[in-house]
Amino acid sequence: MISTKVNIAGVEFKNPVTVASGTFGHGEEFADLVDINKLGAVTTKGVANIPWEGNPTPRIAEVYGGMLNAIGLQNPGVDTFIERDLKFLKQKDTKIIVNVCGRSITDYIETVERLSDEAVDMLEINISCPNVSHGGIAFGTNVDSVRDITSQIKAHSKKPVIMKLSPNVTDITEIAKAAEDAGADALSLINTITGMKIDINKRCFAIANKTGGMSGPAIKPVALRMVYQVANAVKVPVIGMGGIATAEDAIEFLLAGATMVSAGTANFFNPNAGIDVAKGIEKYLEKNNFSDVNEIIGLVK
Repeated sequence: MISTKVNIAGVEFKNPVTVASGTFGHGEEFADLVDINKLGAVTTKGVANIPWEGNPTPRIAEVYGGMLNAIGLQNPGVDTFIERDLKFLKQKDTKIIVNVCGRSITDYIETVERLSDEAVDMLEINISCPNVSHGGIAFGTNVDSVRDITSQIKAHSKKPVIMKLSPNVTDITEIAKAAEDAGADALSLINTITGMKIDINKRCFAIANKTGGMSGPAIKPVALRMVYQVANAVKVPVIGMGGIATAEDAIEFLLAGATMVSAGTANFFNPNAGIDVAKGIEKYLEKNNFSDVNEIIGLVK
């Protein structure tokens, strides 16, 4: 028997595959297309302390090798999430990772405290959100800010905490070390890369927000490099994401040091991407005479 189980902060996953936040709704949206029970975990869309309307439309644009999005983290708020979406997820045989967003540290703490007594397995903290009390600079782009928000969330959370890192920084390892030093149980990366598209016929921005987060296969080499750097700079587990569409993509991330991987944009053109990746990883292990997925994690130095 081949074991695909991985353990992150005491939480055991049946396989090392989840879905990236914002690409799978809260799970129920894909339930008619995907057997959610076959995923290692479902990572939800961002959840805030109150409902967010999101950004003006248009919010999405296709680009070479991927897409841009500026959804603005539209969500129904934590109360509706618990009553409606979490109720659905609890019926499934998979782990639940809730992505948390906020405009201030107080916002994050309110949501984290609200989720602490609920049946969720881990919290993933999106620190690519703009900090309204510091001129809109994203929490995740400054070492001191990352250290501060991580320590405060850890002080209020009863669940293991994953800090989701932004790639829009000079040195990703400095940010990763700051999060680890402040008590993060795990790190996930990368979030989207800031990009832009202009409609030359209308002579206007393709997205109302002007800029958006780029995701999809084109960003994989950047994501893989950053995951490798972070996995070799910290001791906490790393969840790798960014352009993963196939098992081969995912295996690269595992070999680079990721303990777990997320399929993201691929879910839009292949709703079964996560399950296909999980099956492909198992086949790779069998073909190459590995009995446990942990044997290949960080194998390439």
